[in-house]
Parts: sequence; structure tokens; C-alpha cells
Amino acid sequence: MNEHARKIAEDVTRGSNDNTLTFPQVLEKLADVGIEGYFCDLRHATKTYYMPDGDNLIVNEDAAKTPIAERFDAVRVSAALRQSQRNEHTYRDFCRKIAEAGCAGYIVTLLGRRAVYFGRDGEVYTEHFPGGK
Repeated sequence: MNEHARKIAEDVTRGSNDNTLTFPQVLEKLADVGIEGYFCDLRHATKTYYMPDGDNLIVNEDAAKTPIAERFDAVRVSAALRQSQRNEHTYRDFCRKIAEAGCAGYIVTLLGRRAVYFGRDGEVYTEHFPGGK
């Protein structure tokens, strides 16, 4: 991963954590440097950013780890997403809420224009971006 893409990945991670960047802004910045997606691991508090050639970068989140609930509750994950879309809480609050709803992590794909949230038991919830699918 080139230095510019690496810096953008680190910047958008920090911007999400300190609530200075919205999700659409994050997607735009990642697309501008060719990053095609990322994986957020809530258990390890990391994000892995991926380039089309398979190169990747792992960035540590500056957030407290929340224990992941045993059962995945897609309704609660969806509710936390809606609150986020309405700017009713911070990104850190969003991560805490989805962890409490049993979400162990999520994958964001710019190519597929969606985010897939998954639980410890393999249950999933897919959220398509506006204009996606």
C-alpha cells in the first residue's frame, strides 16, 4: 500500500473515532486512493484496509473493546445503524451498541456497495449503501 493510501486509512480511522468524519466521507476518501474495502474487528479493535492487489493495512482502533453479546440481534444492529444515519450517536457509541447486539465485526465493500455485519454464531445482517444492490 502506498504511503498516501496508508495515511488516508489511518486518517479515516481516526476521523471515525473522533467523530469528525461521516461514513459517506470515509467511503469517498477511501475510494479516492483506491482502497476497495475494509474489515472492522470489534473483538480486537482493529480495521484492516484492502487494496485491489491484495495489499492491506491493519490499523488499531482508539476505542475501548466492548464484550460481544453471545446472540446476534439483527434488529438491534439495524436500529443502531439508523441512529448513526440520523447522527444520533458517535461512532464509538455505534460500535458499543452493535457489540451489545452480538456483532463481532463487519465488512465494508466499496465494490459491492454494502456492509455485512456478523455475529459470533455466523448470523449476518447486510446493509446496502444508497444506490447499491
